[in-house]
Amino acid sequence: MDLLDWDTLRPWLLRMAVLAVLLFWVVGAYNRLMRLRQALAQAWGQIDEQLTRRAAALEPLLAQLQEPMASEATTLAALAAALDKQQAAARAARARPASAVALQAWVVAEGELASPLARLSALVEQHAELAQSESIRPLRTALAEVTPNLAYARQTYTAAADTYNTAIEEFPTRLLMPVFRFRAAARV
Repeated sequence: MDLLDWDTLRPWLLRMAVLAVLLFWVVGAYNRLMRLRQALAQAWGQIDEQLTRRAAALEPLLAQLQEPMASEATTLAALAAALDKQQAAARAARARPASAVALQAWVVAEGELASPLARLSALVEQHAELAQSESIRPLRTALAEVTPNLAYARQTYTAAADTYNTAIEEFPTRLLMPVFRFRAAARV
């Protein structure tokens, strides 16, 4: 009798080959999704850098405007409160850059910051001596430079989120979503 009975060995080898292909596919798909998730974190890092630069310009600007704009204390207080809320939301998003809940809270906080920030800009423009002040002008310039950079960073994040979301929705990769707890990323 032949030790290797090819008729019984062939189905076993076929099953092992199918399992090996399936295992390699799962590992490859998982690694691809993890690379895309890492790209999301890097894209958020660009946003976070711009938020840090904006806060670094905005906080001293608020401090310098406290005295000369004492009559606008409510506007300055509203801006400071909105900035604090936005920074807290950004910290939560930094911890989980793919979390739809954290990013939605950050988007809302950004929206709440926009109005008092625009109001402050208009008020400073109304006071020519403040607008041209040597201590305030560089801060306003830094703040103005952050706005387009932040918009670009948001576009980069949204593109990374779209790529990630497309990848997790493609068949058969979407079969891995419940197994590895992949969730769609929010767009900003």
